[in-house]
Amino acid sequence: MSRIIALILGFGPGIFAIGYTIGTGSVTSMIVAGSRFNMQLLWVLMLSCIFSGLLMFVYGNYALITGETALFSFKKYIKGGKIIAILIIIGVSFGQWNSLMGILGISSNIIFELINLYVPSIGAYKYASVIIISVLIIGIMYALLWVGKYTFFEKILVIFVSIMGLSFLVSLFLVYPQPKEVIEGMIPSIPQVPGGKLMVAAFVGTTMAAATFLSRPLFVQGKGWGIKQLDQQKKDAIIAAILVFAISGAVMAVASGALYHQGKTVTQVLDMANTLEPIAGKFATTLFFFGTLSAGLSSIFPCLLIAPLLLADYQSGKLDTNSTQFRIITGIACLVALISPVLGANPIEIQILSQVFNVFVLPLVILGIIILVNNRTLMKTYKTGVGVNIGLVVALLFSCIISYNGILGLQVYFN
Repeated sequence: MSRIIALILGFGPGIFAIGYTIGTGSVTSMIVAGSRFNMQLLWVLMLSCIFSGLLMFVYGNYALITGETALFSFKKYIKGGKIIAILIIIGVSFGQWNSLMGILGISSNIIFELINLYVPSIGAYKYASVIIISVLIIGIMYALLWVGKYTFFEKILVIFVSIMGLSFLVSLFLVYPQPKEVIEGMIPSIPQVPGGKLMVAAFVGTTMAAATFLSRPLFVQGKGWGIKQLDQQKKDAIIAAILVFAISGAVMAVASGALYHQGKTVTQVLDMANTLEPIAGKFATTLFFFGTLSAGLSSIFPCLLIAPLLLADYQSGKLDTNSTQFRIITGIACLVALISPVLGANPIEIQILSQVFNVFVLPLVILGIIILVNNRTLMKTYKTGVGVNIGLVVALLFSCIISYNGILGLQVYFN
């Protein structure tokens, strides 16, 4: 056990990648997809995780080799880079803050449903209870941000991500799909039903999160890694991508096994809560609750961080979590997060839509790093390999196709 704990605590900036990627947005998308389309979208998850791992690796390598961060480099070394960087900051912040509303709404509802599971009398006070819980959660998170140290943020995320991963993987042993369905899910296809294209875009938006790659150089910097940690950085990116696939795939599989064959779909948080109860009782429901709650809490932290971090990156290329600017912007983000619970909006829909919006800046983020890692002056004696370049170009094409699908999906949704 001590070795396992040491291994988990030794995990690098990849823990932030998992925190950004597997939040309630990812969990929501996986559960909705599993309940509606079985394992049909597993291929989208697999491709997204492969490209995500590649982009984490490339952004991390760029930071270690050049000592530069992402947006600061866009502004400094790419023609028209200032405009690109500003568009990225606006696009990513908009997506993450929208996501934050859904995350807080779902997390608050989950805590309420957990309490209601054992204390049914509280059910009559749902709206007020959810708002109180939301204020407490966001207040605690904001207080923790005042500590202002990378190592502290990392330890908090390790706890949440570990609980989340164990909860979902144990749940998979209780409810699982047929092997044939898993194999069929690896064959590329898009559900030809209303919402199919939107769900594909949401999948990519949550798994290939632009915020994950843009923040990677800052977190590598915060970790204190240098050129000697190139191999460690590579392993960290690979492990993070594998864990994202394993945990997200487990969530989809649980939803598929528990809901799809019964013809049940997810529209409310309570539907997510009941994913396991018919088969394995309250224990399984509580277990899955804790996994989803940990996913939400592990995402609130990075989502609050992203806007001030990207702005600081653009301004100076330095990780600064103690400035007045950092605390003001994170405070505004906390107030934005409370919009969904106060309005009583359905956090499931908000969460899926926010994931779709995330894909629209992705092509810019990939194009920017392709230009930077092929700048021989910046990369010095380190040449970007042909295989990596091919992977980046394929990732760029994939992101453009998914963005187009997202536009089509939104047109159908709002018509």
